[in-house]
This record gives sequence, C-alpha cells and structure tokens, in this order.
Amino acid sequence: MTAVHAIAPTRLVVLSGCSGGGKSTLLAALAERGIATAEEPGRRVVREALASGGDALPWQVPERFAERVTDLAIADHDAALAQGGLTLFDRSLIDAEAWYRRTDRPLPDALVTALARCRYDRVVFMAPPWPELFATDAERRHGFDEAVAEYDALLEAYAARGHECLLLPRASVDERVAFVLAGLGIA
Repeated sequence: MTAVHAIAPTRLVVLSGCSGGGKSTLLAALAERGIATAEEPGRRVVREALASGGDALPWQVPERFAERVTDLAIADHDAALAQGGLTLFDRSLIDAEAWYRRTDRPLPDALVTALARCRYDRVVFMAPPWPELFATDAERRHGFDEAVAEYDALLEAYAARGHECLLLPRASVDERVAFVLAGLGIA
C-alpha cells in the first residue's frame, strides 16, 4: 500500500499598492518565513537598465520599461505555477495593465493575452499610501502624489478584475506579516 500525501494547492497571491508603501520589506520578511516570493518586476528592470546603461527606464522610454515589466511578470507567474504551492508576488500583470490605462496607452497584445491566461488568487493585499514611509531612490524617482495616483488606479484595476483588496495596516513589519498570514489562513 502506498502512502497518500496531501499536496499543497497552488496559490499565486499578489501584494500590490502604493509605491513606497513597504511592500518589498514585507515580502522579504515573508520570504524569511519560508514563503516563496517574486520580487517586483519594475525594480528588476530598472536595476538591469541602470547597470547596463539601457533605456528601459520609466523616466526615459516608459513603453520599453512597461514591455520588460510585462515580460518578467509573465515569466514570474509561469515559474510559480510550475513550482506549485504558495507564491507571493510584489505586483502582477494587473499592475502593468493599470499603468497602460492610467497613461492612456493601448494595451499590447502580449499583455492582453497574458491577462486572459495568467490568474492570481482572488484576495490581493494592498499597501496603502504611507507618507511617513515613502522615499525616492535611484530606482524610484517619482513623487508621492504620483504614487497615490498609481495606488488609486491599482485599486480600480484589481476590483475590475474581481479581486478583493485587503488593505495592509500601517503597522510594524511583524504586524503586517501576521496580517498577511492570517489573510492567507496560515496564522
């Protein structure tokens, strides 16, 4: 007789929201607890372009930046799906969609196709604007007002796709970790 092992269901959970809202710090804390994570595609694209002298930067060639972000988000989704289990994403394809809509640009065919194919958990954790936490850096050059406009567009985009947005508390990292784990039913 063979033993039957329970296989953890695949869960692709998004952590999105306001730039500078503490998403990356929260994701790192969750990774320390053994949860698989996918780093924000936008930050990776900016780092790559800065290191190579490329122009796929949101302040230089925003369309090229958005295309690269979309490509990475698709690759992250597919890798997590193949891996199985729980993965937390710092942003998703829906963030890319929100950017295109907010900037009145047409959605590229690759993004439209990916949005139809790539699915995430219904529950999305959203980092609200947090002025005391917000800071610019080499990879984030936009100001707080633009970050808030982005956040508003994200709330609308996720709701339009049927997601339930749980707003992260403005609290310590440990409290936010507890909030996410409880929201995932892991606490």
